[in-house]
Amino acid sequence: MRLLITGGAGFIGSNFIRFVLSKYPDCEIINFDKLTYAGNLENLRDLENDPRYSFAQGDICDQTAVEKAAAKLGSDGVIVNFAAETHVDRSIVSAGSFVQTDVYGTYTLLEAVKKYKIKRYLHISTDEVYGSIENGSFTEKSTLSPNSPYAASKAGGDLVVRSYFKTYGAPVLITRSSNNYGSYQYPEKVIPLFVTNAIENKKLPLYGDGKNVRDWLYVMDNCEAVDLVLRKGELGEVYNIGGGNERQNIEVTRFILKETGLPEDFIEPVKDRPGHDRRYSIDCTKVKELGWQPKTNFEEGLKKTIAWYKNNQAWWKKIKEKQVEFREFQQKWYNKK
Repeated sequence: MRLLITGGAGFIGSNFIRFVLSKYPDCEIINFDKLTYAGNLENLRDLENDPRYSFAQGDICDQTAVEKAAAKLGSDGVIVNFAAETHVDRSIVSAGSFVQTDVYGTYTLLEAVKKYKIKRYLHISTDEVYGSIENGSFTEKSTLSPNSPYAASKAGGDLVVRSYFKTYGAPVLITRSSNNYGSYQYPEKVIPLFVTNAIENKKLPLYGDGKNVRDWLYVMDNCEAVDLVLRKGELGEVYNIGGGNERQNIEVTRFILKETGLPEDFIEPVKDRPGHDRRYSIDCTKVKELGWQPKTNFEEGLKKTIAWYKNNQAWWKKIKEKQVEFREFQQKWYNKK
């Protein structure tokens, strides 16, 4: 099988590429990535000389570049679309690029699926498209009710995918996963930000009262689920993927401080994010019926993640140097609201 992995230089995409190449000796992968601030080829430096792996720099909004890559796949080729603008804070400050990439970019890829008769297209989405839920869990049939520009742009992309299945019979699938964590995650997201801050003996900026709840999913567990859906999922269907590890943000923060040997006065309460969803929770019965179960206990996975950031400081320190300006601008913007 030949796979075109869009956004393969990002966090989940690079982990998925490594997972596929380690599991399937006969697979070939084209990594198609724009290399925005969050795309990093260092994530896959160890695969550069693997003959089954190649890289093509390009934007999923660029029809010519997308078609050039898709044309190489052949009759058994598939596309897995990880490419997206994903950071909620950035979407609040500047929503336009999210709509462009997450909606129009999805359309461009689907047009290539039609033109080159791609065997399968798997669209990677998020549980945030459902919005917040006080009790119970969202199923794949739940109404989409996004509350941030990021979540809205992902919901828009999902609906474009659905329309191409209903209108053109495109061979599409969608996965909606809960919050991922693990190695190679860009340190603007809460777990790598807090872990790297703790390693640097810096305060951990916790939004609001810290009682927002997220379901945490170890990235390699997600990779296994995505691979299973790609190969065995029913075309036109959506599959929720969750870790079954609901935790308040304050609980996660305290665990990180304990594991890094810091006291709780390193918690720095900051003004809450506008429109901050209170709780995410998804029902994963459907993907489990395909034979998947998350393998990684949250505390075990977080300990492994903390150890990775401790052992790979050269990777993240140069990244964090570049994001200081954005974080300062973002907090000033929030404080004005």
